[in-house]
Amino acid sequence: MITTDNHHPHTIIIAEAGVNHNGSLDMAREMVAAAAAAGADYVKFQTAVPELVISTIAPKAEYQKATTGTAESQLEMCRKIHLPLGDYAGLAGLCRREGIGFMSTPFDLVSIDTLIPLAMDYWKIPSGEITNLPYLRKIGALRGRVILSTGMSTLDEVAAAVDLLEAAGTSRTDIILLHCTTQYPTLPADVNLRAMDALKTLGCAAVGYSDHTQGITIPIAAVARGARVIEKHFTLDRSLPGPDHKASLEPQELAEMVKAIRTVEQALGSGIKAVAPSEAPNIEVARKSIVAARDIRAGELLTEDNITVKRPGNGISPMKWDEVIGTRATRDFPFDSLIEL
Repeated sequence: MITTDNHHPHTIIIAEAGVNHNGSLDMAREMVAAAAAAGADYVKFQTAVPELVISTIAPKAEYQKATTGTAESQLEMCRKIHLPLGDYAGLAGLCRREGIGFMSTPFDLVSIDTLIPLAMDYWKIPSGEITNLPYLRKIGALRGRVILSTGMSTLDEVAAAVDLLEAAGTSRTDIILLHCTTQYPTLPADVNLRAMDALKTLGCAAVGYSDHTQGITIPIAAVARGARVIEKHFTLDRSLPGPDHKASLEPQELAEMVKAIRTVEQALGSGIKAVAPSEAPNIEVARKSIVAARDIRAGELLTEDNITVKRPGNGISPMKWDEVIGTRATRDFPFDSLIEL
């Protein structure tokens, strides 16, 4: 859940296992443990009945052709890498035991029904379903919290999807919008993090970022720009066969990203420009005061020739220079001593 205090907003970090288990329940279990060890808040899978999601004539994406070849169809590829619907309840239980939140993205209406009993904190809607009216209506009617990815979409399309979810029963204050570029991997030049600002205008609970770039730099930058949720693909081994491994982090990199995001959260602070408690003692050391530029006799006129500005900063502030000039020395001031009025 999104929580905030003034100093340390907590970014929800979703470790996207997706289909990187390659259809192996044992590997999926390993991924739960790896995501928990890395410090992620949630591990997320993808739930689908491939025949309900993909027609026999659906082509592969170019990145899928590059990673899995052209010999099989998109449907054949997905049949091999999806878990049976009955496996997800066990994974949700494992997540509870490992101390990490369970999420899975449904890609069809039957998969939504499969996930309802698992009581997920959030329904995650993928970018490809943002124009799927029956799907959006069914999720919206559940009146849960929703995280909506917005890859491949315009602001108008996102607004229409949010309106549909709201009309079905889900308040927009329960919807988090994730900016996303649906290309694997995404080039930094195609990321456009400033688009998060446009998503904020839709009045939803928060905005975040679903990342498909290589490395961890861009999601860290997204947190600095206000992302409250980060979703990032990970894999046990980037060299494994399958469509998404090459654009995914390995467990150690995932842990590094989590650590860096937690550091950035602390650095974001309250937004109030004030003296930090840790720096307050250095004011006296680093700032300056008005001091005698030479020995000054009592009663002597203070001028630009006999006073100057030097450290330390525990005397009269140089901001009062104009008030001091033209007054008379209240006593003798030796060279370098603090002037007193």
